[in-house]
Amino acid sequence: MVSHSRTGGAQILADALTSGANDGSIQVVERAAVDATLDDVRSANAIAIVTTANFGYMAGLTKDFFERIYLDCLDRTTGLPWALVVKGTTDATGAVASVEKIVKSLHWKLIAKPLVVIGQPSDIDESAADDIGKTFAAGLTTGLF
Repeated sequence: MVSHSRTGGAQILADALTSGANDGSIQVVERAAVDATLDDVRSANAIAIVTTANFGYMAGLTKDFFERIYLDCLDRTTGLPWALVVKGTTDATGAVASVEKIVKSLHWKLIAKPLVVIGQPSDIDESAADDIGKTFAAGLTTGLF
């Protein structure tokens, strides 16, 4: 999982996703966007992106992550299962679109509808993030993806 959280809201969702995925069948590795590397992506069997929405776009550090891995991942990570969680204050439409545009050109395989949370995450939002983690675990364990 590659995540970025400035005020903690996105981290709550990242923790919930990790909790759902940690059923003992897969190993979850979480990296802050600033620390995530090309090797992390290449060694991953799936990837979750958890980011904030800033000024109508993904977080700058999330964009920086994509800039660092993009060219070396083209045609090398095709089909990588992925999911997106975006935490915004007012609107996350641009953040979702910006991530999806990049990932579409990488040809990764979306495994769940992007989770968009506006405002402080609720118990329902945390449960939805947990469900995405469970989807990763089930899909990877059964060979679905």
